[in-house]
Order: sequence, then structure tokens, then C-alpha cells
Amino acid sequence: MLFSISKTEWLSNLRSDFFAGLVTAIALIPEVIGFAIIAGINPINALYAAIIMSFVTSFIGGRPAMTSAAAGSMALVLVTIIKYYGLEYMLAATVLTGFIQLFLGYLGIHKVVKYVSKPIMMGFVNSLAILILLAQLQQLPHQNIATYIMVITTIILMYILPKITKVIPPALIVIVLMTAVTALLPIQLQTVGDLGNLSTSFPHPGLPNIPWSFHSLKIIFPVAVALAIVGLTESLLTLPLIDQLTQTKGNSQREAKAQGLANIVTGFLGGQAGCAMIGQAVINVKSGGRQRFSTLTASVTLLVMIVFLKGLMAQIPTGALIGIMITVAFTTFDWASLKLIKMQKLTISEVMVMLVTIIIVVITHNLAIGIVFGIILSWFISLISKLLFQKLNN
Repeated sequence: MLFSISKTEWLSNLRSDFFAGLVTAIALIPEVIGFAIIAGINPINALYAAIIMSFVTSFIGGRPAMTSAAAGSMALVLVTIIKYYGLEYMLAATVLTGFIQLFLGYLGIHKVVKYVSKPIMMGFVNSLAILILLAQLQQLPHQNIATYIMVITTIILMYILPKITKVIPPALIVIVLMTAVTALLPIQLQTVGDLGNLSTSFPHPGLPNIPWSFHSLKIIFPVAVALAIVGLTESLLTLPLIDQLTQTKGNSQREAKAQGLANIVTGFLGGQAGCAMIGQAVINVKSGGRQRFSTLTASVTLLVMIVFLKGLMAQIPTGALIGIMITVAFTTFDWASLKLIKMQKLTISEVMVMLVTIIIVVITHNLAIGIVFGIILSWFISLISKLLFQKLNN
């Protein structure tokens, strides 16, 4: 069944799901806006994407408590098409991404995840962290001294606050504090409102306004393929993690189809491509979210905040977001992978696969290409090893 109408998946944990959804919505805001800035997208498009993705997947997703939004991995893929072709081509790429994911879901793409080995996944995560960090550093040369001070202060607070309280997400505290500082002190700082108009009018449904030609297809198709691969990879690797945390079993094929449908709807409604967000899904679960109502609550909460608190959101200083995203980059990086290399717990071939994945991603700024190269290299090394083993035995 495509839509979940199970009472257990909706009504068995209402109170905890409600509060977990509130926390998740709040935790989504800084990262979604931060990733929008990376991609060069108006933050409102990213926030609408978070609302739509979470709403759609709350009904048809592969498991309860998963959180989908405009993720950083997807934003990084969108940078080039936004820069050179603009919003409408991005929306077209998002719609096409959804159709590709839906098609791959019916083909059984979820079975391919088993070929994404641990070294490839470590390379994926580490390269994602590096790209996020580089995107922030590229913004700093254009900022004033006050922004540098705010970035450094934000980073320090992001590490100190979790030791003081775990009730409120540290990113939220930092945003409120830095926004207040910006409003109260006579300092000139760039804000979210300077990046684009946070309009409360919901985008009208419709086809993206581009010439529907072979030339346009040549522009959006490579981007859509990359988005589809990256989105499904992150989503289908998030699902078993939530399975493990909740001791329940999700449906990976259904999740692949749900991601496709969610991106189709998002693209038609003016949002950017998204996928499951590992960090926010974990926050949801650790905050008590277990069922689909938690994801629906997060979606509705975001919508209410955009409609009624857009003025406050426009005053958020970008320096605070840069600091938060630098922290996200450092916490995203799989530092344990370096420890495994140092302790020689990884073979030379595994280290090679991880490093090649990272290098390809950083050079191309395309996570999908890195994953494909990693899988091909891993397969090639495995084939050579088998041939050598057979030769030695003969």
C-alpha cells in the first residue's frame, strides 16, 4: 500500500512524536538555510522543500520517523545549475530527479546499496564534509571583521552549548543569540533577508518555466541523474540506521519510490531537490520520535514558522550560519576513518577506495560521480584479487 493508514504508525506515540517533531523542525532551519546559501538558492525555496519533502514522506515513506528535506549533499550538486542557468532549470532538474528515482525504485535500486562498501561510505561522508567546509570558506573573503568574529564565536558556542544543555538544539540557541546581537548592536552584518525575499506566498503549482527542448534536457539530465544517485544513496543508508536505533524494520524499496514522488511534488511546487537527512532523522528519534506523526509535525511546524515568523528569520546573520555549517562539516567528517587507517584496521585497497572517492568528489564537486568511481574501483580490486587467488591456487 502506497499511503500508510496504519493506526500503529500514526497514533501509538502521539505525545512524544509531537514534541520530537517540534525539535526536528527547529533543528532543520539552520541547516536548510545554510545549505541553501551554499547552493546559491533563495532560502525560501529550501524551506518549502523541507516542508513538502517531510509532508509527502510522512505518508508514503519507507519507514516512520525518517526526516527528508533539502539536504547538503543535494545542494552541492545544484550549485552549478543554479549559478549558470537559474531557478527554473533547478526546478526542472528536481522534477526529473523524482521521475528517475521513482523508476529506479521500481527497478529495485534498493538492492544495489549492498555494493556501497564501508570505504565508499566513509569516502562519501568525508567528501561531503570537505565540500561543506570549502563552501563556507569561499564566503569568508567577502565578509567584514565583525562577521569573522561572529563565525568564530558561533563555532565556540556550538561546542560549548551541548555540554550545558541537551534540551534545546545548540544551533537554535546560537541563531537566537546572534540574531539578537545583530539587532541590538550598531554593526553592519549580512543577513538571510539580504540573500532573498522570504515571501510567505506559497509557490503556485506548475511546470518549470524553461524551453522544453533537447538542449534543455542536456542541461538538466546529468544534474538529475547525479541528484537521484546521491539522494537515494543517502536515503537508503539512513533507513537502516534508523532501523537500528528504533529496533524496527523499514521498507527500502518503498523509501526509494517515496523519495521520487516527494521530489516530483517538490519541483512542481517550487522547492529544491531533497532526500533523507541523517542528522535530523537521528535528532527526531533521539527526541522520542517513533511514528509518522513526528515527521508530519516537523513539516507543519516549519510551515507555521515561515508564515508567522518570516520577519525574524530574515534577520538571521549569515555569519552565524557559516559558523554552524563549519561545525556541521567537522561533525560530519568520519574521524574514526582516520583512526582505522592509523591502527591499520583498513586494508590498502580499502584506503585506496576511500581516498579515490574523496578525491573524485572534491575535484568534480559531484558526490554521485565519486560513489560510482568508488564502486567501480572496489569491484575492479575485488576482481583482480580473485584472479590472483585463482592463479596462486593453480
